[in-house]
Amino acid sequence: VEDFTPVPSKASPPPNPEKTFPPYTGFGSEEDSLCSCMGLLPKPPQKDFKKFMEKDRSGMESNILRFLAKLVTDSPIDKDRKFIISYFLSDDTISIFEHIQRNSGILGGKFLERGRIKKPGQELFKSEPSEYFKAQDLFVGARVCFHGHNFLLVDADEYTFNYMEKHANEFSVADIGVILKKLKDIAEPRSREIRQMFSATDPEHTEMIGYNPFRNLIISITDGAFSEHEIVTLGRYYSVRDEYEMAPHFLLAVAQEQLKKNSFENFEQLSAVLIYNDREKCGVLPHEMCRTVCKSFKLPLADDDLQALLTMFEDDRKQVEYKKFVDGLNWRKNQIPAFQTIKVPLKNEDDWSGQPPFLPVKGIKYLPLLEDLFGKED
Repeated sequence: VEDFTPVPSKASPPPNPEKTFPPYTGFGSEEDSLCSCMGLLPKPPQKDFKKFMEKDRSGMESNILRFLAKLVTDSPIDKDRKFIISYFLSDDTISIFEHIQRNSGILGGKFLERGRIKKPGQELFKSEPSEYFKAQDLFVGARVCFHGHNFLLVDADEYTFNYMEKHANEFSVADIGVILKKLKDIAEPRSREIRQMFSATDPEHTEMIGYNPFRNLIISITDGAFSEHEIVTLGRYYSVRDEYEMAPHFLLAVAQEQLKKNSFENFEQLSAVLIYNDREKCGVLPHEMCRTVCKSFKLPLADDDLQALLTMFEDDRKQVEYKKFVDGLNWRKNQIPAFQTIKVPLKNEDDWSGQPPFLPVKGIKYLPLLEDLFGKED
C-alpha cells in the first residue's frame, strides 16, 4: 500500500440541544406552568410531603413563627398600625393579621391571605423560578417588603425565640456561638475599655444590669453591626429570669385542664403502649422514651411542660414511673379540683397579641459574658 490519503470518516453526532423553557406567562403559579412544559401530559407540581409532615402542627408544637411588625412609613396614620406576621414552616407560607385599634379609622383583621411571597426586585416573566421569602429572612429587626408594603419586625413571641434557638444551625441570628465569636472579633481590641463601660453601668456592683442599658452598650460596641435579634439572643442567654415555683398538684391540675379542654381521653391506650415498651416489666421507663411515646399520642402539652411532668414522676435512678404519670394525667378518674388563682397558665402558642414574651428579659449577668469574651480578669 503506497497511498495513505485519509479517508473521510462518519461525522460525529451533533450535541444534544440544551433544554430551555418558555418564560412565565402570568397565568397560574410558576411551578404549575413549569410542570406543563415537562411532558405531553401535564402533572401538578409535587409538594414536599416529608417537610409538611415534619413541620405540621403536632399537639402544642405549632411550627409557626410569629412576629410583631409595623409599617415603615412617614404617614402619621399608618405608622401606629401593628401587624402579626405568621410564617408557617410546613409549607413556607406567610399570613398577616392587623390588630384592631378602636377609633383609629382602620378596621384591622386579615391583612394578607396565607400564601408564599416572592422577594421584591425580580423579573416577572422569566424562565427561572422566582425566589420566595424563607424563614431565615424573618427575625427581629429585619426589614421586609411584602407586595409593596415595607415592614419592620420589632418583636416575636416566646415560641419563635425558643424555636430559633433550638434550631440555631438554621438561624444564625439565634446561634449564641456565632454571636459570641462575632462580638469577640469586634470587642477584643478594646477589652479593658469595655470592662470599664460595663462597670460604670453598674455603680452598686450588683453584677447585673437592665436589658435597656445592656442593649445600648452592645449597640455602641458593635457600632450597629448587630441586628436586634442578635442582641435579644445575647440578652436571653445571659439573662436573669423570673422563676415560678409550682407545686406538683398545681402543675397536674393545669395539665389536666389542658387535656380536658382538648378532649384527650386516650389514657388506656397510652398506658398500654408504655407497658409494651417496658420489656423488663419493672414499672419504670427512661425519661426520653416516655417523652417519645407521649409525642406519638400528640398530647396537647408544650414540650417544656411535658418534660416537667415526667421529671415529677422520676425515681432515684431518673426512671419515670409511668403508671403514676398516666394516673396523674387522667382527668376522668383522678380529677384534681381546679384552682381559682392560676397565675401561670400553660403556654399556648396561638394566644399571642404582640405583648412582651412570657418570660421577659429583666436583668443581664454581664460578668459571665465578659469572661466568655476576654477570659477572667487578672
